Amino acid sequence: MAPTGTLRAVINLGNPILARKDAASAEPVGVSVDLARALADSLKLPLQLMPVDSAARSVQAVTQGQADIGFFAIDPVRGQGIAFTPAYVLIEGSYLVRKDSPLTDNRQVDQASHRVVVGQGSAYDLHLTRALQHAQLVRVPTSPQVVPFFAAGTDDVAAGVKQQLASDAEKIPGLRLLPGRFMVIEQAMGQGAGASAAAREYLAQFVSRMKSNGFVQQSLQRHRIDGASIAP
Repeated sequence: MAPTGTLRAVINLGNPILARKDAASAEPVGVSVDLARALADSLKLPLQLMPVDSAARSVQAVTQGQADIGFFAIDPVRGQGIAFTPAYVLIEGSYLVRKDSPLTDNRQVDQASHRVVVGQGSAYDLHLTRALQHAQLVRVPTSPQVVPFFAAGTDDVAAGVKQQLASDAEKIPGLRLLPGRFMVIEQAMGQGAGASAAAREYLAQFVSRMKSNGFVQQSLQRHRIDGASIAP
């Protein structure tokens, strides 16, 4: 699992449900950081955290062998290079529009005249690339840039983590969430697709144990994360 003798864990700071930079220490904190530390402890190995600002960079780090593990939304495109564990949390993906937008329902988004802003390489980008038949996707480099870019421009919809969109809408006037969700993201841990069967099984069992013993739930509560539910 850690051929260098140190467990190298890439941490995506672009999804605040899972990780963020602590305001006081500037160090990564969150449920994914807690899981990385717990895994290193279970393996009796030192841990190296590798913070990045987007899901795409997390995928790149693991698939190119720069990191041993990462934290990802399960997606068939990513599955070509990453071996996923079962999901540990479920997160909702939602749409954000302007208050004066005529859109009132998720099903109205997929029209040829609509432009939807997403973070490049995010779970929403990958999902909507397959799901939307008519609307045009507008990709920005990272998920945290989606709402500021959307608010400053003339695009019709922003897509992302429901909680992050709601938080941004509180800070930027004139925005509102569409009711409901357009997808449920299964968040998992992952290794490179070339990981051994034993390594895959160890990581899958670790995730199962962290869910069943309450570790994931307690971590979410400790970091005051709402809107993420424990995966079955």
